[in-house]
Parts: sequence; C-alpha cells; structure tokens
Amino acid sequence: MGIIITLLIIWLVLSVLGFILEGLLWLAVIGLVLFAATAVWGWMKRRARA
Repeated sequence: MGIIITLLIIWLVLSVLGFILEGLLWLAVIGLVLFAATAVWGWMKRRARA
C-alpha cells in the first residue's frame, strides 16, 4: 500500500507543477490521468482483499 501512496503523491506533484508552469500543461494532464488510474487500481486491490 505504501507504493500506491508514493505514486499518488508523485502524480499530484507533477500535476501541480504542470499547472504552475503554463508551458507544461501537458504534464498536468498526464499527472491527473496517472493519479486517477493509480487511485482506481489501489481501490480495486484493496477491495479485492476484503
């Protein structure tokens, strides 16, 4: 579970960085997509264990 939290933090930082630097808007979009994918993947893994 720790690796999922780490990935979520990394994707969130990349998204914020992409929104701050206007030329890197694509980085924000990629960061948000990866954040959502990691969150769903982590939720599915956690739900499968229960």
